[in-house]
Amino acid sequence: MQKIQEEIRELNLQIQALQQERTALTQNNIESDKNNTNLATVEAYRRQARENPQIAAELKGIDDAIAFLEKQKQQKQTQLNSSLTFTQRLAQQQQELEEAKKFAEIHAQRVNELAKELAQEVKLLKACADELSPMYWQVYCKPFITGFKTISVPYVHSDGEVWRIVNRIV
Repeated sequence: MQKIQEEIRELNLQIQALQQERTALTQNNIESDKNNTNLATVEAYRRQARENPQIAAELKGIDDAIAFLEKQKQQKQTQLNSSLTFTQRLAQQQQELEEAKKFAEIHAQRVNELAKELAQEVKLLKACADELSPMYWQVYCKPFITGFKTISVPYVHSDGEVWRIVNRIV
């Protein structure tokens, strides 16, 4: 981006130099009189072009060079604006990402809190089941609760870049 800005500055300097050269050529050959009207000034330029075709050709060349440099400058400016727009969009996306990440962190903390509470509740239920199961077998001839070996709760953790949800067995 800085390279493009430098190129634009160089183009501006070249354009200014050409404009100064053009001004010098026209001022040397056109006498400006404060009493001249616009029409008289136009006629003076025309007369100069007829009388001195070399200067007219040189002025035309300078005008063409200025037009070319202006076009180059416009292209560079467009390129710079496009680059700035991309940079601004990227910065905005990064900011939105950080805000969303903070929001996700809140939910992850809440999931971990609930998982901790759920794990405690499951352990209490297992303790109750362990206490009731022998009597339940005697009365109903079947288990009170099954599946305690595979009970798990979600847990969210991060290594700083990647977040993972794992199931912790209770």
